[in-house]
Amino acid sequence: MTSAQVDTENVPEEGYERGLGSRQVQMIAIGGAIGVGLFMGAGANIAKAGPSIILMYALAGVVIFFIMRALGELLLYRPVSGSFAEYAREFLGPFFGFVTGWTYWLMWVVTGMAELTAAAIYIHFWFPEIPQWVSALVFLVVLFGVNLISVKIFGEVEFWFSMIKVTAIIGMIVIGLGVLTLGFSDAGDTATVSNLWAHDGFFPNGIGSSLMTLQGVMFAYLAVELVGVTAGESENPEKTLPKAINTLPWRIIVFYVGALLVILSVVKWTEFSAGESPFVHAFGKIGIPLAAGIVNFVVLTAALSSCNSGMYSTGRMLRDLAANSEAPQAFGKLNARKTPAVGITVSVALMGIGVVLNYVVPEKAFLYVTSVATAAGIWTWMMILVSHIRYRAAVDAGRLRASSFPAPGGALFSWVALVFLIGVTCMIAYDTDARVCLYVAAGWAVALGIGWAVLKSRNPQIAERRDPDFEKVG
Repeated sequence: MTSAQVDTENVPEEGYERGLGSRQVQMIAIGGAIGVGLFMGAGANIAKAGPSIILMYALAGVVIFFIMRALGELLLYRPVSGSFAEYAREFLGPFFGFVTGWTYWLMWVVTGMAELTAAAIYIHFWFPEIPQWVSALVFLVVLFGVNLISVKIFGEVEFWFSMIKVTAIIGMIVIGLGVLTLGFSDAGDTATVSNLWAHDGFFPNGIGSSLMTLQGVMFAYLAVELVGVTAGESENPEKTLPKAINTLPWRIIVFYVGALLVILSVVKWTEFSAGESPFVHAFGKIGIPLAAGIVNFVVLTAALSSCNSGMYSTGRMLRDLAANSEAPQAFGKLNARKTPAVGITVSVALMGIGVVLNYVVPEKAFLYVTSVATAAGIWTWMMILVSHIRYRAAVDAGRLRASSFPAPGGALFSWVALVFLIGVTCMIAYDTDARVCLYVAAGWAVALGIGWAVLKSRNPQIAERRDPDFEKVG
């Protein structure tokens, strides 16, 4: 076997239906880069950082690309559905696989809560009399049904959700450029590229304030790693996964940097605020008939898309944990349609906490859950990077086969990204609003520590490490 091939000897048959085609994997990858963090969270970030938020999204995007290329190299070494947890388990030991699997599961549960919250807020645009919690509950039930049917239905729904987002953002950029160059619409007289620096400069609140938005910006990129979870159900992972990952830079340039450049040129940054989609506000300002309503529909589908992906991911991660005796064995069962129904059901039930938050603290629900999701996502990304560093060391020493999709720069860029993520974590500690996630993280760490101790007492063999240092190239 050559290094240009996937190591199929190490790819287990997981029992899933490989029902995700190339077009669906591509759209899941694209959709993962466009979520509520951009459509909803960007409003608060713009209010804090002004036009410099564009630079923050670009900087974070570079780091995300490093992370995804590290993940891509691991995926083509061994494409499995529980990728992040499985790689942490292989290269760092069973405890880290246990922690990573459960933490990634938690990330998607709370992200699902955030998306349900955002979707309920968007419904207020048309029906302000409907309570947030009612809308959140309806969406939760509908998406739950979609995920129980089959992976093909999930893939098809996600394909069209992503298609709507992609088409809409490209359309918004074109319209915005038209306003800037041709001067039509109600915003035509004030739309100008100089809006990027004319109102107290590009860094109106200082560089420090801009850097403090990075934890919110990173939330916008959560889900790009979902491509790794699809590995076990992709029809042709050695072709679809590299293509999906290599298109990430242009997705970031177009959908984040490009869209924000246009939006902040059309409308000055001082008009945006937290709790409102900057895209809906901008197109309401332009005054095109029905434009704001159309954009609101688009951001609604973005939120539902991410929640849909979250339900998909949680079931797969719980099944991987169960397969490694790190979760109840009931989570390892597939239904007749080859979906992990038990894991999905339990996860959706916990996402229902988001419905309760929308009832109790509707004005704070989005902030609380996004900060917790960001902390969990950062841990997952760190484990991908550390696993990649360990993998490259094993390859360089001749102990493991090389992947057919090596990351540029080898382990160097993984180190750079790791340092960046540690810096973002430190910034979270200084943010009064986001700091709540560190308290949750501490409680979660204690819970995981207790859980691991119980597992070891019942099954001492679970702590035995599978170290790649002792594996030889065949």
